[in-house]
Amino acid sequence: MGLCGYWLYHSLLREEFNVEKGQISVEAQNIFPIIKKWLYSDRDIFLRELVSNGCDAVHKFVRLASLGEAKTEPNPKYAIEVTVDKEKKTLTVADNGIGMSDTEVKRYINQVAFSSAAEFIEKYKDETEASKIIGHFGLGFYSVFMVSRKVTIDTLSWQEDASPVRWASENGMAYEMGDGKRDTRGTAITLYLAEDSEEFLEVSRIREILHKYCAFLPVPIYLIDGDERREKIKEGKALADPKPINDTHPLWTKAPNECTEDEYKEFYHQVFSDYQDPLFWIHLNVDYPFKLQGILYFPKMRSQWDMEGQIKLYNNQVFVADNIKEVIPEFLLLLRGTLDCPDLPLNVSRSFLQNDGSVRKITAHITKKVSDRLNDLFKNQREDYEKYWSDIHPFIKYGCMRDDKFYDRVKDILIYKTTAEKYMGLQEYLTAHKDQHENQVYYVTDPGQQASYIKLLQQNGMEALYLDSPIDAHFITFLEMKEDTLRFLRVDSDISEGLKDKEAETGEDAGIAAKIFEKALGIKGLTVKAEALKNKEVPAVILLEEGGRRMREMMKAMGGESGMPPLMPEQETLVINTANPLVRSVLSLDEDKDRKEDVRLICRQVYDLALLSQRPLTPEGMQDFVSRSLAILTRAAQIEEEAGQEE
Repeated sequence: MGLCGYWLYHSLLREEFNVEKGQISVEAQNIFPIIKKWLYSDRDIFLRELVSNGCDAVHKFVRLASLGEAKTEPNPKYAIEVTVDKEKKTLTVADNGIGMSDTEVKRYINQVAFSSAAEFIEKYKDETEASKIIGHFGLGFYSVFMVSRKVTIDTLSWQEDASPVRWASENGMAYEMGDGKRDTRGTAITLYLAEDSEEFLEVSRIREILHKYCAFLPVPIYLIDGDERREKIKEGKALADPKPINDTHPLWTKAPNECTEDEYKEFYHQVFSDYQDPLFWIHLNVDYPFKLQGILYFPKMRSQWDMEGQIKLYNNQVFVADNIKEVIPEFLLLLRGTLDCPDLPLNVSRSFLQNDGSVRKITAHITKKVSDRLNDLFKNQREDYEKYWSDIHPFIKYGCMRDDKFYDRVKDILIYKTTAEKYMGLQEYLTAHKDQHENQVYYVTDPGQQASYIKLLQQNGMEALYLDSPIDAHFITFLEMKEDTLRFLRVDSDISEGLKDKEAETGEDAGIAAKIFEKALGIKGLTVKAEALKNKEVPAVILLEEGGRRMREMMKAMGGESGMPPLMPEQETLVINTANPLVRSVLSLDEDKDRKEDVRLICRQVYDLALLSQRPLTPEGMQDFVSRSLAILTRAAQIEEEAGQEE
């Protein structure tokens, strides 16, 4: 790219320019506000432009040398130096790359690839992406005038007998150009920073910018403190050899078989400053039909709400952007990693990405590689797969809901933790419980609150699945849509046939018991049913209709019932267990006219105990429960005393 980009060269050749001596051939007073408007969402990007241009200049010279067209010194050390001089208020970016002749300076610097700012605005008035404008016209170099009051270029071409050239401009309008003094191949660009841009005179600030944009550029970058160096020279102290601030060979440039587990972890810590190790990773290395390198990490979740990842996009090791959704499938944005794709332009635009066929192929490839890796883990490292599941299942489920092809690839490796503390696939679960509840899946959202229901299942050799993460409510509905015959039921929404004692003879007692409870409770809208359960210890359970409960929860999550009466009142069903001794005692007590109050107390107490197994009581309800418990205990003591007196 030379200074402004050799990719701009061909477009320049196609245009005719009327260049006035000493004037850049563009309406500068119009173009620079445009650059400022479109380019400077990130003011610091000018440094990326200069450093990446220097890197390109080095690569072009290396290429010429490899072809034998350019002579070079033995064992050349290519480098880019960024020097901050606070005293002089300058920032200099220098490279020892291809350099420029006076003709090239005129071509690349003194001309801009469009005839007028007015035409440009009219043609691109609907554009919303700064990167497309810059990428198309090669305006990277001109960004320096947004932070500088003056810019100078000192350059010497690689060509033999070339003369050094010096170029200078204030405010990017008029320029001076003449003989320079540079005696080594390459280019040095010096920015005399404006008063409102003196933040770029801080070494720490420049280091931060270089780390952001240039951490993995393939040419060593040295950050020099000009004031510190000048002071050491003045004091006669030796200058230490500077160390590059970038990693010229990031891990993704190596073949996967050349990388160790420790190197993958170290690279992860370096890039993301995360003290925790990643769970596992995917190394991408594609040469055809597109070039793509990178590493995708599956991080350990700190909480079920910690689902924000970060995938950095690079172009030939130059940082482009974080989390470009058009390249990376949305659900993979939950991951962390780096992707380097030279097939994408440096200044990438979303409009370009949305319409580019190669981008869609890249996206599909990444999705396939992720699914392949998950399948490999499931088949060959099942123990590790289960260990990772609590961290990776949110992104897998989200991916299934967002991408049908991804769902098809991973549906057979979706696993679920059961109340027996083991993992099973959906089909495995359905097969195991076919006799008790065919095509029905019982699940748990709150193990503590739903403990009594879980116990009922366990006592009868049955299991439920834990579906207690925020994404599961949506995933359940998704699976029911995909599998027409499948039905998910929360453990407190239904009594499985496997829990019922079909051999028990309830007869008329069931109907009588239901009516007694219904009359004693007198709760409007409450449905009372009587069933004989295999577990005789439980007197009653509360059931909530599945569909209505889901709808209420969805509306609540969306704020639909805030400040108003519920649009869908709860449909509760009290199932009393006719096999329970306490319930059976109610039948006999009800026949005694003097024990009607005892019947009412027992029925109310049974109902509240069932409620406590389903959800906390209201403050008023808890007060009534405590008072009633005392009354029942007192009544029991009285009965015991009366029985003793009769004896």
